[in-house]
Amino acid sequence: MTGRHVLNTQGASVSEAAVREFLSSVQGRVLRPGDEGYEAGRRVWNGMIDRHPSMILYAAGAADVAAAVAFSGKNSLLVAVRSGGHNVAGNAVCDGGLVIDLSRMKKIDVDAGAMTARADAGLVWGEFDNAAHAYGLATTGGLVSSTGIAGLTLGGGIGWLMRKYGLTCDNLLSVNIITAEGRELTASEKENADLFWAIRGGGGNFGIVTSFTYRLHPVRDVLSGAVLYPADSAREILRGYRSRLPAFPDELTTMFLFLTLQPARYLPDHLRGLRAVAVYLCHAGDPQEGLRAVQPLRELSAPLLDTVAVMPYPRFQSMFDANASPGLLNYWKSVYLEALSDACIETITEHAEKMTSPLTQIHLQHMQGAAGRLPEDAMAFSHRSALCCLNIVTKWTDSAESGRHIGWAQTFAEAMGPYAHGVYVNFLGDEGNDRIRSAYNPETYKRLVALKTKYDPSNLFRLNQNIRPAAGG
Repeated sequence: MTGRHVLNTQGASVSEAAVREFLSSVQGRVLRPGDEGYEAGRRVWNGMIDRHPSMILYAAGAADVAAAVAFSGKNSLLVAVRSGGHNVAGNAVCDGGLVIDLSRMKKIDVDAGAMTARADAGLVWGEFDNAAHAYGLATTGGLVSSTGIAGLTLGGGIGWLMRKYGLTCDNLLSVNIITAEGRELTASEKENADLFWAIRGGGGNFGIVTSFTYRLHPVRDVLSGAVLYPADSAREILRGYRSRLPAFPDELTTMFLFLTLQPARYLPDHLRGLRAVAVYLCHAGDPQEGLRAVQPLRELSAPLLDTVAVMPYPRFQSMFDANASPGLLNYWKSVYLEALSDACIETITEHAEKMTSPLTQIHLQHMQGAAGRLPEDAMAFSHRSALCCLNIVTKWTDSAESGRHIGWAQTFAEAMGPYAHGVYVNFLGDEGNDRIRSAYNPETYKRLVALKTKYDPSNLFRLNQNIRPAAGG
């Protein structure tokens, strides 16, 4: 820890006069080690992350963000940016340096006539969904309601509406962004279009987005829920699931899971603690058409439980919250799959049978539909040809067991190598530059490097899945 001294990236102290000048220039609250609230402020969602910043700024608005960026650049401070803090790599907090925390920036304006929403970067998806739902509208958002809108959008945005309406970034119309120079810009298809291309999938590499404007869609109630099956039928059920994927309409987005059933309000007591497989689904269309579309998934085998029903979209959006409690120890590995061959299914199932924690889940998120139809070069987000995204969501509570759980996840991920076709950047941990490159096709990555060199040549924004600027940029 650095105590109350603010150290730059070379380990030299920033003068107290410079710190006081910065503090007087911002409206938001600034915490330093020892201040009330500092310990809570430095914690992020992943309990494996334990870092101690020199300062935490709870930005009151874009002007505070610009002041913090200018101060950090002038004094060579390490910068972390926090919205929801859900990133599994823990990039929302740093040792030393400055955390620019956007979580107090919560304004949202829904224009029901134009079917758009302008949302501050500190919102989480539950807040956004509830505001839009009041008008019978929604856009594709994250699978957990406490996930920040900012990080998910900038990395792409897989969610329950993606096969009907595209990824979150596909529904982004414009942003306000603070660049590494401390300038506030608007980026859209018509204004700073190259920057707009980059931020839709390129993450937080190019600046700090302070507000997003999204396209909304008519979504109020959805046919959704889960069908649970016994784990000993996993191979048969996953092969049956695979055979039904080509017939799914765009309105239907599904996810196949391996899991241990945890206590939940909808789960009978006799099922708790059992290993199971499940199909979670969301049909964003006419409920009667939805019933016909999902029926084949309800007949894969004799179900343990079927919870499929019509419910408000925000209610279904929060269904995974119970398994995403803050403070759990998390380690994820992820790949895109372009096919589910028998060999691939066997590899997944074999490793699922050896899961080391009852909190761990394995997710297979079906892609395609509207999410797969945009041209590969439409924006930075890549791998639109993927059939599904595999995410090994390893969770546990006892740090003494970390080696065992991490080792299982790593062995599983290595076994998936022959079937892997890239990775979703939002599911990456701290895995190195080669893995970051694999999130993009080669031409896209080359273009991202050029734009990083243009907008952030000194790599001020590097606590992310970092795209490094060209040498001498």
